[in-house]
Amino acid sequence: MGITKTEIFTDEQNKLAVLLKAIAHPARIAILQHIIKANACICGDLVEELGLAQATISQHLKELKNAGLIQGNIEGASICYCIEPNAWAMLQSQLSNFFGSYKAPKTCC
Repeated sequence: MGITKTEIFTDEQNKLAVLLKAIAHPARIAILQHIIKANACICGDLVEELGLAQATISQHLKELKNAGLIQGNIEGASICYCIEPNAWAMLQSQLSNFFGSYKAPKTCC
């Protein structure tokens, strides 16, 4: 596998890439939307809600958690997940800055 050379990019660019990679799957977007819509911690109802296998959902939750977008707490026999507010605010701010930095030129190729 090739070397990624992430050291030539800024910390902000690397962090944004990690977060965007984590949400770059429709199942992960659906999981995040479900958690946001519930506005509470989600404990195990994602299989029923999304129609995916438990193992599949667990893998997607792991990716979101590794990126820091969600956090999980053990409650009895299950793990409850919710949005990690600091990471979410950072992603929102960085995306706002990123998209806001583009100014449409009067002419373009």
